[in-house]
Amino acid sequence: MKTINEDLQNIMLLENQIMRAIKTVYDPEIPVDIYELGLIYEIEVDEHKNAHIVMTLTSPNCPVADSIPNEVKERVEAIEGVNSAEVILTFDPPWEKSMMSEEAQLELGYL
Repeated sequence: MKTINEDLQNIMLLENQIMRAIKTVYDPEIPVDIYELGLIYEIEVDEHKNAHIVMTLTSPNCPVADSIPNEVKERVEAIEGVNSAEVILTFDPPWEKSMMSEEAQLELGYL
């Protein structure tokens, strides 16, 4: 019988795998992955191994508004152990440059 601690460790492992998968998704106009850009607001995995991701885009008028969330969903659902992925797109709070990691800011010349 699994302990609560083992279940929590498995969920944390899945969340880490999800983060790594998301780091392979790039905005086609910016040479930095969407995680480092600060577009991912939340990654959660429930007890049924369903992933819930809350994300934004750099702009509500982003030309890839459909393709990036779909790509995130596909990459996450491809992870062994994930039953399903729900990607929620939000613009609250609106994205701004300060949400980028230092690595992304350096890469894009903001530091």
